[in-house]
Amino acid sequence: MKYVLALLLLAVLAGGYVLYERTGGKEGKERVFLYYYSEAKDKDASGNIQCSRAGLVPVERFLPRAEDRKTLIEEAVKLLVRGELSEAEKAQGISTEYPLPGLSLSDAELENGTLTLLFEDPSNRSVGGSCRVGILWFQIEATARQFEEVRSVKFAPEELFQP
Repeated sequence: MKYVLALLLLAVLAGGYVLYERTGGKEGKERVFLYYYSEAKDKDASGNIQCSRAGLVPVERFLPRAEDRKTLIEEAVKLLVRGELSEAEKAQGISTEYPLPGLSLSDAELENGTLTLLFEDPSNRSVGGSCRVGILWFQIEATARQFEEVRSVKFAPEELFQP
């Protein structure tokens, strides 16, 4: 009986620790990472910018716990495209081109591991050079793929994030 109680106590403590880790100690919140960009982390040995995923930097944020995971994923992407970086994050060389005027996430569908994000971009702010649009794409994709339910990300309409 003594061992059963000890095991039960350990299980409760472990569960509490996992909850604390996921929420950063913030009640009713879920820890997520938004992936922004650091040019300094994306250079080759000669100092040339690579325009690659190597420049992505996770930035910790906390969102209200959602009833379902799709809502949490959607809120994380919406927060990313708002482009809100702190002065301390900017001082570390983290940057983003978000927000893009007029760009907004209007819907998200998650089916069989594929997340389809429907954006509105009436001013065509998501298009441009291949380096720029690649980084914009990578930021959203990495933010969405941190969630185990998401194995791939699609964008709609298909004209988004095109060079």
